[in-house]
Amino acid sequence: MLKEKNQLDNILVLKSNGDQVPFDRNKILNALKLAGAKNNESYEILNQIESNLYNGIPTRKIFQLAYSLLRKKKSHRVAGRYRLKKAIFEMGPSGYPFEIFVGKLFESFGYKVKVGQQIQGKCVQHEIDVIAIKPGEQIIIECKFHGDYRAKTNVQVPLYINSRFNDIKEKWIEEGQYKELNIRGYVVTNSRFTKDAIKYAECAGLGLISWDYPKESSLKHFIDKSGLYPITSLHTLNKTQKRHFLDEGIVLCRELLEREDLMRKYLFSDNQISKVMGEAKVLIDS
Repeated sequence: MLKEKNQLDNILVLKSNGDQVPFDRNKILNALKLAGAKNNESYEILNQIESNLYNGIPTRKIFQLAYSLLRKKKSHRVAGRYRLKKAIFEMGPSGYPFEIFVGKLFESFGYKVKVGQQIQGKCVQHEIDVIAIKPGEQIIIECKFHGDYRAKTNVQVPLYINSRFNDIKEKWIEEGQYKELNIRGYVVTNSRFTKDAIKYAECAGLGLISWDYPKESSLKHFIDKSGLYPITSLHTLNKTQKRHFLDEGIVLCRELLEREDLMRKYLFSDNQISKVMGEAKVLIDS
């Protein structure tokens, strides 16, 4: 039974950091609509969620319920987009698939990309996760992957990365390299930055990209704009199958469509291959 509005006003939900906050139906509606759910579909799902609320319900449970309801409606495109944030965290436990994924994102915007490069600085040699280059610009990117969605990237990370970036830049200046290029350092994380991390980076001129920062240049924004959805978005693959493909260097749904041979290698049936390809195509075409 749908709870009365005054009952919902008293419902507190438990966030991942342990805080309890009032239930906000607008956050659910916005998330569903951003994922591509139609207006009437969003309200139907919201009504079912509200009917199952109880005081102290974890936000994780609300997410799981919304995703389950989307799947029952066979809205594979919307469900895949709705669970995108969780899908990014499932690219672990190592950070290497995330580095490849970030490289693919920059490639989609016209950069030539190299992953896992050794670069000599003025003082020491550095291992750089991603280098992105296009005419007039070169970007040095450090990827910070967290397996725990509650984790935040604190100020020590941009401090450390900026010192490495400056060491490399000083070496290039000393050797007269890349005089005509705008050279910039970036930190990209799948979680969030602390306020001090953002404050320092803004002051130092270091670029930051997290799940939702900056608003118009966030990880989520770039994924939606490029259509480069990770294979971990697919519910037709189980965790073991996803890990097989990540270990093979396949991180994108569109890459998977070209690798039927790998699906057969891991003993997929014709029926499952058809389901996986169908879901991947729907998500990509969204």
